[in-house]
This record gives sequence, structure tokens and C-alpha cells, in this order.
Amino acid sequence: MFPRPSYPPGYIESIDRVSRSPHLSSPTISPPLEQLSMSPTPADEQSTITIGLIGMGDMGRMYARRLLEGGWKRIVVCDRPEMYDALRTELEGSGLTVVRDGHFVARQSDFVLYSVEAEFIDRVVAEYGPSTKVGAIVSGQTSVKAPEKAAFEAHLPPDVHIVSVHSLHGPTVNPEGQPLILIQHRAPDDKLRLVERIFAGFKSRFVYLSYEEHDLVTANTQAVTHAAFLSMGTAWHSSSSYPWELDRYVGGIEVVKCNIALRIYANKWHVYAGLAILNPSARAQIEQYATSASDLFKLMVRADAQTLRERVFAARRAVFGFADDGAEGADEGGRTPILLSDTVLDRFSLNRPASATASSPSPPRNSHLSLLAMVDCWHALSIRPFTHLDVAGTPLFRMWIGVAEYLFRSPARLEAALDAAVNDTSHRADDTEFIVAARGWSQAISFGSFELYRERFERTARFFEPRFEEAGRRGSEMLKAILEEQPRT
Repeated sequence: MFPRPSYPPGYIESIDRVSRSPHLSSPTISPPLEQLSMSPTPADEQSTITIGLIGMGDMGRMYARRLLEGGWKRIVVCDRPEMYDALRTELEGSGLTVVRDGHFVARQSDFVLYSVEAEFIDRVVAEYGPSTKVGAIVSGQTSVKAPEKAAFEAHLPPDVHIVSVHSLHGPTVNPEGQPLILIQHRAPDDKLRLVERIFAGFKSRFVYLSYEEHDLVTANTQAVTHAAFLSMGTAWHSSSSYPWELDRYVGGIEVVKCNIALRIYANKWHVYAGLAILNPSARAQIEQYATSASDLFKLMVRADAQTLRERVFAARRAVFGFADDGAEGADEGGRTPILLSDTVLDRFSLNRPASATASSPSPPRNSHLSLLAMVDCWHALSIRPFTHLDVAGTPLFRMWIGVAEYLFRSPARLEAALDAAVNDTSHRADDTEFIVAARGWSQAISFGSFELYRERFERTARFFEPRFEEAGRRGSEMLKAILEEQPRT
């Protein structure tokens, strides 16, 4: 139904179809995207239904904790068999029942949630799936649904139901108001309603998609965004420099780049690897991002200001709908800009070099190549980022769209970036490292090697590790400040 990478016929059209669809509902589901399922859960249901979790990593623990807080009394969990004794000791008295392996979970649970890495989902479901209780609902919360769907269809008995889920946020983020995708793949409506009641305590915003729509939307909202920040981090590492200690990365948009890049590298590598390598839609998009960055950089090096400007402003018109009249861009549909001013970001900087004083309050000029390439990539693939933000946007994606929109909304800011790209060489070395890093990440992902991905990720992560804790705290504060700055409607 949905195309694989390498730009096959119909690829752009499939993205456009999903982008234009206002509800992105799968053929069997019709509730509106904005619906919050807050139906009351009968107390006897919470006492009689057994919920099982296979996999107790960071997300599995978050799900278990939230389900307990939501009032569910019978929750059975397991991790790898060799972790049984340690997990049982750790969770003693928590209200969770720890069993030795997934057979014990699957056999007794009315709702089974596989919380394992996408790379291993087939192997785990093949082992434990046949033990699933007759009539149970089976779910998975992997970030890539293509391998999950294949595993469920191959290894689950025909007398069980399938309703997959995916919380579009990390384990430390409050799920309230965040998108929670529900996929009614092989189940009647009453089973979907039960899954809604199970997760009602999360107070998340339910989004109803098919497996294929999920992978396309998450590729649009996450894969390329991650690739951009991974490339920034690798470029800074290759330059052996901490960007917040340099005058070129002081204040404004630069604060977002530094904090979010470190926030990503502070997480576990497999969170991003599965999404990039196993998602059928992600590779082509990551390849296009590297191509956009390379094409724009070549125009910078050739000092072809006119062609560079024409290409960037064409992307501005297509992605944001801004006119080329020299005025501040008006947002489509009366949308309030995510980032009203970049001055709100300054207080979240990891450092402020001595030269950044009151006599030089404005950040130095920057080509903002990573942002120019992002918008050019969206344009090339006909991606409508705000549509996907409304459907299933993550906090990180909201932040990235916000700074891109802020740069492109003002012709003066965008012209200044283009002038710096062509005429100011102070960033040229950094831009060169960024191009090499972006192409390197694209190639690593195209090889489909998890080990290569892990090696590249962890090498850079070790370089930035001393600042992870502070960057995580400031990044959370920064996102909260931006959301609070937006006027209420």
C-alpha cells in the first residue's frame, strides 16, 4: 500500500495523500483525531482484567507505572529471563506481579503489550505469541510498525485480537495531551473501546491510524528531525568543539540546536536506530535531507546567491505559504507561531562566552544550513509539517518546526542567513563538517546496520556525556517556556 525508499513511482503522491487527509483514519475507524477518550472505567473491570507487559525497559516501566496510577489492579510483567530475579526484587511491593518470561504473561493476560525494540520484535513474538490467551488483545508499542505488523501476523494465533499502540514521547515526558496512536488492525470495535479505557488514565490524545499511515507520519515527524540533530552532534564532535563555548553558537536558535542535539544523544541509541533503519518511509526522507543539505552547500561554495535564494524562497512559499512581498509571513489558517521570539531561548543556553556581552547582544550571523536543508527537504517531498504536527507531532518536532518557522517567517532573518551562507565564511568549516556528517548518517542508515548506527551514535554520545544532565533539564524547561509563550485560544 505504501512505497518503500528510493523514490519509487507514487512515493510523493502517497505522502501528499496522507498530508491532505484531515483525519488520517484507517478504513475501520472513524473517530475524530482530537477525541480524548475519557470514558469512565468500571471498577470491577479494573479488578478483573489482567494486563501483561513483555519488556521492562524505560518505556515498559513508564507504561506499567501509568497503568497502576490509572487504577488497574492486575498487571503482570516480565523482562528477559535472566533479569527475573533482579526485577522481582526491584519491584517487590510495587503492585506489579513479576513472572519469569513472556509465556507466563501471554497465557494469563487479557491485554498483552510487547514493549521491545523493533529489531527484536519478530523473535520475541515468535517465542511467546503462540502462548497468548484465547480472545486476548495483543498490542505492541514499537516506534516502527512494519516489523511489528509482520511479526503479529506471522506468529499470533488467529483467535486473538490485534490493537497496536504508540506513545509519541519518551519515558520521562508527561503523557497528558501527547499523541497516543491506536491501530485497530484485527479487532472489533468493542476491543478498541477496551484499549481506550485501559489507556484513559494517560490523558493522552488518541490518534487513529493504520500501520502504514503510522510509519509514514512518524517518518515525517521524527526520522528526518533526528537525522538533523544527529548530524549536528557528529559535526561538533568531529570539530572537537562544544558549540555552546563558541561565539558562533550564542543565543536564540542556536540554543535549540545545542540543547536538543544533546537531549537526543543522552537517550539510548536503539530508540532512533529502529525508526530510521526499519521504517519503510524513513530512509528516502533521510537521504533527501542529506541531498538537500549538500545541494544548498554547493550553491554556498559557488557563491551562487541568486539560485540559492530562489530555491530557499520557493521552499518557503510551498511549506509555509508565505508570500514573497517582503513582509512578515502570515501564518496559514490564523495559526499562532510556535516561537514568537527567540529571546525567550537565551536563558536556556548551556554557556555564554565572555565575548557575548551587552555590547554584542545579538547572536553572530549564521547560515542555518541545517534549517535551510530541513525546509528544502520538506518541499522536495511535499511534506506538510503542520499537518503532521496536528496529527502526531512530538515535543521535539514541535520545537524544530518552531525554529524553522521563526527563521522563514521573517524575510529579513532569512535574507541575513542567506547572505551569511554566501559571504561570511566564519561558519564554513562547521558547515563542511555538517555536510559530511549528514551524508555519513544517510549512508549508515541505508546500509541497514544497527552496529554501524550504534558505533556512530555512541562515539559522539561519549564526547557530550558530561553535559547530558544539564542539557536535559534545560531542554525540558525550554520546551515548557515555548509552549507557555503561545497565546491561549
